Amino acid sequence: MQYAQYWPEFLTMAFAHLIAVSSPGPDFAIVMKHSISYGKRIAIITSAGVGAAIFLHVAYALAGIGLIVKSSPMLYQGLILVASGFLLYLGYGAVKAKPSGEFEAEVLQSDKMISDKKAFALGFLTNGLNPKATIFFLSLFTVIVDADTPFVIKGAYGVYLALATFCWFLFMSLILTKPQVRQVFSRKGYVFDRVMGWVLIALAANILVSEFIL
Repeated sequence: MQYAQYWPEFLTMAFAHLIAVSSPGPDFAIVMKHSISYGKRIAIITSAGVGAAIFLHVAYALAGIGLIVKSSPMLYQGLILVASGFLLYLGYGAVKAKPSGEFEAEVLQSDKMISDKKAFALGFLTNGLNPKATIFFLSLFTVIVDADTPFVIKGAYGVYLALATFCWFLFMSLILTKPQVRQVFSRKGYVFDRVMGWVLIALAANILVSEFIL
C-alpha cells in the first residue's frame, strides 16, 4: 500500500496522544464539571468543543506558527498568562458555588442552565488555551512525525487526534452522566463545584510556577 510505511509513525503518535488525553488536566476537569452539573447534552457539546480545539493546535503546528510562539519568550509567556487567567476565572466561579437545596429529580434536567454555545466555547477555550497542549502538539509534530511525511498524512493525523480526543471525552461524559453517578454528586453538587474550582485554580498555579519560577 502507498501509505503503509506511515503506520509505525501513526501508532507511535496515537499512543502518545492516548497517554496525554487520559491524563487529568483542565479538559478533564471542565468535562467532568459539566457532566455532573448540566447533564449529558452539555457534557457532549463541551467534549465536542475540546475535540474541535485540537484542529487549532494541529493547524499552527503544521503551519510552523507554534515554533514561532515557542521561540519567542514574550509570546509564549503571554500565552501562559492568558491560559492561567482563564483557568483561574473558571475556578473562581466554581468555588463560589452555593448550596441549592435538596436534591430533586428536576436537577437531572438542568441542561438549560448553560447554553450549547457557551458549553462548546468553554470546551474549546479550555483546550485551545492550554499551554501544555501547545507544547505537546509542537513536540508531536517535530519529534514523532517526520518532517518528510506528506502534508495529506499529517492532515489525516490531525483529524484522528481531534476525533480521538472527542471520543475519549464523549466516553467520560456517558460514564459521568449516568443517573446513579449524578445523583451521588447532585446531592452535594456545590461541594463538587468547589472542589473542581480548586482543582482548576491548582492547575493554573502549577502552570505559572512551572513556567515562571522553576
